[in-house]
Amino acid sequence: MVHVLGSRVLLHPTDPERSRAFYGGALGLAVYREFGTGPERGTVYFLGGGFLEVSGRSDTPPAPGLQLWLQVDDVRAAHAELLGAGVRVLRPPVKEPWGLIEMWLADPDGVRIAVVEVPSDHPLRYRP
Repeated sequence: MVHVLGSRVLLHPTDPERSRAFYGGALGLAVYREFGTGPERGTVYFLGGGFLEVSGRSDTPPAPGLQLWLQVDDVRAAHAELLGAGVRVLRPPVKEPWGLIEMWLADPDGVRIAVVEVPSDHPLRYRP
């Protein structure tokens, strides 16, 4: 079995500066580390228990199946903050039939991002 010591999502955007402005500026993700120089330098952001690395450049947007799932304490407050930052919200917060409150965004390359609040009584918080 592979013993995984760490992990991160690697994202090679079509416009690295635009994506860094989105993830670091508009979303306000904290920087874990930066490396390299120039427009294709790498920036690694904290994603709660994981990391998102934005580095390099791609001629095409990421595969349509790539999506990010970000859990926040208060999705409605995040919605207001992101609208104020000019982030394109695909769908405002909605309580789903499975009990999570979800909002959907898209990054500059169209990567869909679920911003999720797990209510205090949801089974993801505890096991009865």
